[in-house]
Amino acid sequence: MSERLLPTGSCWCGCGTETGIGSFFARGHDKIAEAALMKAEYGGTVPQLLAAHGYGPDKSVTEAAVREGWIHCSVPGCTYVGAEASVRNHEAKPHKEKLP
Repeated sequence: MSERLLPTGSCWCGCGTETGIGSFFARGHDKIAEAALMKAEYGGTVPQLLAAHGYGPDKSVTEAAVREGWIHCSVPGCTYVGAEASVRNHEAKPHKEKLP
């Protein structure tokens, strides 16, 4: 299990903005921090991010996420996986049958 992080009152993107109680980021700054991390550490590409953590065509990051609590769509033949709420939303939509 990961270390429990606590908000500090300052935005974690590094901008210095004061945040509300219980918040790590000023509004929208979580996405700024995510994009900045991707650029600073992985050249701005998801393949570089995956490879840096040992994932790729031969080691599935989605399978790792399923081991950590993601679930599979219950529709036969569907390969969608995600957080429970995302999968339930996905399952509520019509599924097209896969062609051979």
